[in-house]
Amino acid sequence: MSGLPELAALRQIVIEAANKAGLSEICLHPAESKADGSIVTALDHEMQALISAQLEARWPQYLFMGEEMDHGEQARIVDGEQRGFWTLDPLDGTTNFAMGFPFYGVSLALVIDGEPHLGVVFDPVRGECFSASAGGGAYLGDEPLKTPSVDFALRDCVANVDYKRLVSGLADRLVRYPPYRSQRNLGSCVLEWCWLAAGRLQLYLHGGQRMWDYAAGSLILREAGGKFTTVAGNPLDCRKFTKRSVIAATSPELHALWLAWIRENQQPWGK
Repeated sequence: MSGLPELAALRQIVIEAANKAGLSEICLHPAESKADGSIVTALDHEMQALISAQLEARWPQYLFMGEEMDHGEQARIVDGEQRGFWTLDPLDGTTNFAMGFPFYGVSLALVIDGEPHLGVVFDPVRGECFSASAGGGAYLGDEPLKTPSVDFALRDCVANVDYKRLVSGLADRLVRYPPYRSQRNLGSCVLEWCWLAAGRLQLYLHGGQRMWDYAAGSLILREAGGKFTTVAGNPLDCRKFTKRSVIAATSPELHALWLAWIRENQQPWGK
């Protein structure tokens, strides 16, 4: 789509904000609990303020929606008549960040007509910036990013699985009879999407993500060659504000195998 902001400009805004806020500093950070039980730090708010100010100054034609905004305002933007808006997760993996666990990131996407058209995810610890534009490919830094062409069998894969948001029957089956080689849960959705796109993981399963968790990362994975849907096999778009389940893989073929196993095993064992 012509007339969109330049991807390089978005990368610069995100990276400069993260550097200014000091997100790469690995230490304990004070945190407070939010109404939904998750936590927030002062840097979540600082990052949101820094990035939103830049976006609103340079591209005022797009509304801005950040994770730390009021829920009613978020819903008004998503459900409104405006064709395009920004969605930002200013610090995903806040628990990791607060505890000094070095795996967290910043995610920014431009959503138009329910679809992400631009996406940037920045890892301030490793200095890795993932980005993509719809139809324009995915990148790690300035280098094109493609999922590996290796033909993985399901049993040879490493899967990132968030157990706590899965129904108990499925979680139990995954623990007792895993179809993959090994499992991880790294605690930052936005980076997990990108590590999948980079081939560092092959499978992904998450029971509930908000739009700011998946908008940029799903675009990066798709442009890199991976595939994703909800657990029900439905498209994962940005037209719904509610939490969405995610099942993803580094290739369409692997996604089909992974989805088939999930469908066969998502009911409690014996039923």
